[in-house]
Amino acid sequence: MRTLCQTVGAQTSFIIADLDPAYHQAARDLVYSPIPEGFAKVYPADTPGLDQIYRNFARWAEPMILQAAQVVPVPWEQALHSFLELIAGEPLDWWLGGSAALAVRGLPITPRDFDLIVDGASAQRLGALFAEHLIEPVLPVHGWVCNWWGRAFLQARFEWVGAVNARADQPEISDFGPAAAHQLETILWHGRAIRVPPLALQLQVSIRRGLHERAAQIQQLVNNGRQA
Repeated sequence: MRTLCQTVGAQTSFIIADLDPAYHQAARDLVYSPIPEGFAKVYPADTPGLDQIYRNFARWAEPMILQAAQVVPVPWEQALHSFLELIAGEPLDWWLGGSAALAVRGLPITPRDFDLIVDGASAQRLGALFAEHLIEPVLPVHGWVCNWWGRAFLQARFEWVGAVNARADQPEISDFGPAAAHQLETILWHGRAIRVPPLALQLQVSIRRGLHERAAQIQQLVNNGRQA
């Protein structure tokens, strides 16, 4: 595979070209759209720092695709340690969602990425902190569940939603929306405090998504907590 950067008018595309068909679904899962040259994402051409972000993208596109395709393991513990070192001392308002929030509780799962939920100011600050690892610009989002979105690669994929709004809990309560934000629990992972959604909410979401094995693992953890 190879990467391309193409600017046409007011839009710049980051393109993954010559991608083995075995990895096409991984590219789609990462929300890259099929185009004649391969798979692409499009950004405003005048986005600040876009040249550096493309260089990061060119460097990290292949391991990102291979991890998303589950061809190579995600070194999630090393990646999380690196992230915590990166943000040490920063006044960020963030918490961890998704499968990584379960992994730090000790569930025997390997997250494919890290889902970070942050406020609007922290969404932009993360873009600056991840300057050498940002593979998509941090941009405002309209008409979705959040106001900001960003993606970086620091040994693993980090994605964050900034200023999540009430749409995230419609039609049913999610494990990353305002309802979860009001029920956060703090756990210690290797001596570091990390805020995560409540297990009961992640259990409900896993059941709704048909993740039966994960739901059973969460239920076991809930039962163990009750017995402790």
